[in-house]
Amino acid sequence: MKHIAMYIGSLNKGGAERVMVNLAEYFYSRGYKVTFVTTFKEDDEYTYSEGIDRVISGLTPEEEGGRLINIYRRYAKLRKVWKQIQPDLVLSFLGKNNVMSLLTTRRLHIPVVVSVRADPKMEYHNYSRFLEFMAFRLFPKAAGVVLQTSDAAKYFPENIRKKVRIMPNSLSKEFIRPVYRGAREKEVVAVGRIDDNKNQRMLIDAFAKVWNEHQDWKLTLYGDGPMMEELQEYAKTLDSAEAIAFPGRTNNVADKIAKSGIFVLCSDTEGMPNTLLEAMALGIPSISTDCPCGGPKDIIEDGVNGLLVPVRDTEALSKALLKYIDDEAFAARVSSEASKIQEKYAPEVVNGMWEEYLCGLMN
Repeated sequence: MKHIAMYIGSLNKGGAERVMVNLAEYFYSRGYKVTFVTTFKEDDEYTYSEGIDRVISGLTPEEEGGRLINIYRRYAKLRKVWKQIQPDLVLSFLGKNNVMSLLTTRRLHIPVVVSVRADPKMEYHNYSRFLEFMAFRLFPKAAGVVLQTSDAAKYFPENIRKKVRIMPNSLSKEFIRPVYRGAREKEVVAVGRIDDNKNQRMLIDAFAKVWNEHQDWKLTLYGDGPMMEELQEYAKTLDSAEAIAFPGRTNNVADKIAKSGIFVLCSDTEGMPNTLLEAMALGIPSISTDCPCGGPKDIIEDGVNGLLVPVRDTEALSKALLKYIDDEAFAARVSSEASKIQEKYAPEVVNGMWEEYLCGLMN
């Protein structure tokens, strides 16, 4: 039985964590031994099968000391974890984790696959120049480097690009379903963390312009985050305030948005956005910013199965909303084309790609 260790900060409810949990469940169902290695254990986390093991590699309060001592102790504790569980392969997700996984497995003869889940410039260069330096030094030693878009590969030098495999996200099973074909609700929806990068304020402003002409439409923003309260207060100042709702997180997104009229993603940067994939799979006419590192444009063929607008361009977003609202036949055609991604990004298709790739790298 092959043993895969999956290393990430925590399993709290985010896009990268969801992808890792889905992969863990797939490999476990296929007879692999799977161990999550996480730095922390948070209160709000994804659930997973009892047969999947979990190891916490972070320091306890009793183990902590000064800053430099903590760095060394984290390194030593994680290296001890690899020696104890002896995986056939480590799959690591996200910035610092990727660097740590490569540092702590040196000379242990464990192949490591690192995966960058967003725009690598944001994950490394903008976060820390030292972290970027370490990534450029260590990634060539990885067994593989998984990215989500071809644009993301352009960030790395040639010696790393040679190891890159582009791997999309798969759809969660609840989004593989017959598409609703009736009259859609007059509702614009967004799903995700409410923060500056997701830029929901742009959507609120664009919707406010559209609402002046179409006051039978409403806007619903699912999720929470550091800017939620600020945006709630801002929305109250607009004429469209009564048409804008912030219901918070929901555990049954597919059921809540399946009949919605329009889905919007306004992010400044994205990898392969799960929420956009999911909305399109449900046949919801969708709009996304054409943001780096190219995930939305890899999914959307502009004007065919969705619409792309420039980053931070509120006017363009307003026009895109009106294009769907004012032309129901166009919206219906886009809906039909969008739902075809159920086949391309089906879990069995994408997970099979991961299995073939990782098995080829195991000792």
